[in-house]
Amino acid sequence: MKHVEMQWTTNDALKLYAQKWEPESTTRGTICLVHGLGEHSSRYRHWAEKLTAAGYTMLAYDLRGHGKSDGKRGHSPSFDHHADDINILVEKGRALDSEKPLFIYGHSLGGLLVLFFLIQRQPELNGAIVTSPGLQTMASSQKAKVAAAKILGSLAPGTCIANGLELDGLSCNPAVIKAYLNDPLVHNQISLGMGKDMFAAAEYVYENASSIAIPLLLMHGSDDRITYLSGTEKIAKTVSCECAFKVWDGFNHELHNEPEQDEVFNYLRKWLDGHARKEEV
Repeated sequence: MKHVEMQWTTNDALKLYAQKWEPESTTRGTICLVHGLGEHSSRYRHWAEKLTAAGYTMLAYDLRGHGKSDGKRGHSPSFDHHADDINILVEKGRALDSEKPLFIYGHSLGGLLVLFFLIQRQPELNGAIVTSPGLQTMASSQKAKVAAAKILGSLAPGTCIANGLELDGLSCNPAVIKAYLNDPLVHNQISLGMGKDMFAAAEYVYENASSIAIPLLLMHGSDDRITYLSGTEKIAKTVSCECAFKVWDGFNHELHNEPEQDEVFNYLRKWLDGHARKEEV
């Protein structure tokens, strides 16, 4: 596996930390990864190792306000700014090899961002993988909190608070939680404006999911206490595109970090291989 670190510049002049993992031999296609709230792309290195072993390149970046990228921790001016950043990721992925299949993969907040991006920008891609998307959460089911977020998010959008993630729900593997807590690049911040935008983006996705036009793989753990399975189920029932929906019984939030992660990866790889093969014929 070959690993390269990069730096990209956003439309509003922020520096984004990015990295690429690619096979030693010819790649079958590229997966553009969008990570979750409070974390960073290097937490997916083990996933990149699996993907490169299967013949795929993985390209990822740290979201603005996350990891090694510029920006106030946990804050973005808008979801449009995130969509612009994801567009850079996709175009960088396309530039690696325009003849090979190109996929996008989003987890948690990244899953919500990917769904938003697919609807708003309608990119030409070979498929999208979305795991544990941040559509329905404990906060989003409480009307008073949603109303407060909308008001405060407008009045003081840059004010940051603790994101309140239930860390015990990340994975059934205690070592994953310990590593998360000890990771200096992980933070627990979210701005009021970002919280407001997340609620609005979820509503936008629900209302417009039928416009997604590329093959979609949705996966969620039945025991996820950070983002709820019900939100993903709603999208699976709404989309009109080709959609595979996999519920992992007893799994927590980070499917890629569960003790049975090899089962998750093998399912994902088969889906990728099937859609990459269509381009190879």
